[in-house]
Amino acid sequence: MTQGKGKICVYYDGACPECVKDRQTYEKFAANAGDYICWIDITGQEHMLCELGIDPDKALTELHVKDENELILSELDAYILLMAMVPVLQPIAWLIGRPLIRPVVASIYHWQVNRRLSQGGRL
Repeated sequence: MTQGKGKICVYYDGACPECVKDRQTYEKFAANAGDYICWIDITGQEHMLCELGIDPDKALTELHVKDENELILSELDAYILLMAMVPVLQPIAWLIGRPLIRPVVASIYHWQVNRRLSQGGRL
């Protein structure tokens, strides 16, 4: 973990096998992830999401993370924060944040999410 970072909460779709696999993969890269990441399954948690100011429909199509200052980040901002906390993933966080690369990655990300939800009958 990067020094000086506080605990963050990651709101992920626990009903999505790919999302669960992504979480497990991330945890393999992040030693002691439980010390600085709280994983929250959003399945059936529409009321909680609304209380946090997260649109439940958007929560299925975009990753949301609450940072150490209680600010909710979504989509690539959420991924960048999450990856920046793990030294081996920091170069990827930097790369996807570049102005010329970010829109391409965002487009691919949304295409994959919409395809996954459509194939699962959830979109």
